[in-house]
Amino acid sequence: MANTTNLNCIFEALSLIPKIHGVEKFQKKAKTVNRKTEENLPAKTTRRLALGLATISLFANLGIENSLAEDNNGFFITGPLPVPSVSTDIINKETGTRSFLKKGMYIANIGIKGRIHRLKRYAFDLLALGDLIGSDAWSYVRKYLRIKSTFMYYDFDEVITAAQVNDKQPLTDLANRLFDNVEKLEDAVRQKNLPQTQTCYQETTTILQEVMDRMA
Repeated sequence: MANTTNLNCIFEALSLIPKIHGVEKFQKKAKTVNRKTEENLPAKTTRRLALGLATISLFANLGIENSLAEDNNGFFITGPLPVPSVSTDIINKETGTRSFLKKGMYIANIGIKGRIHRLKRYAFDLLALGDLIGSDAWSYVRKYLRIKSTFMYYDFDEVITAAQVNDKQPLTDLANRLFDNVEKLEDAVRQKNLPQTQTCYQETTTILQEVMDRMA
């Protein structure tokens, strides 16, 4: 009877956890099985079952998902997505922004070293984009280009801000040359203009290689 009492306590605890799918159905089936087999189950097996259910109850009540989201570590947010902005001179002077920027993206704060690494990695990724140009993958090319370039845009801003005084202007010039070309490339891809896309991409790859060398 002690084992039955332990199981009933666990079932009552589980009833307080609304997010576990099918708990009520499981409770009914488990109680039926318990009544039919409690006399035949070894005590060791019953204790294992009770311990397993207690573990589920414990972790559910701890609210692990909430604790991860509430940690102030730069990777989780609990409210609306913040709207990123730049503080350096890398915008398009005519439009005040950049045409390729993709909205609704969360740019995690991974530190300056992390952003430098990401700039190098994403420049490498865009160097491989040429294999898809002219292969009737215009939509994919444009989406991939915009996502990678958006991250690079905000990463460049943070890297320039944190750079030494003598490095700020060279980095700003490099970023502007890159993003000027990306805007032209994105426009050519949007229009599905193959000759213009190929020309813009060749110009852009040279600058992407410069970015990789600079961020090495």
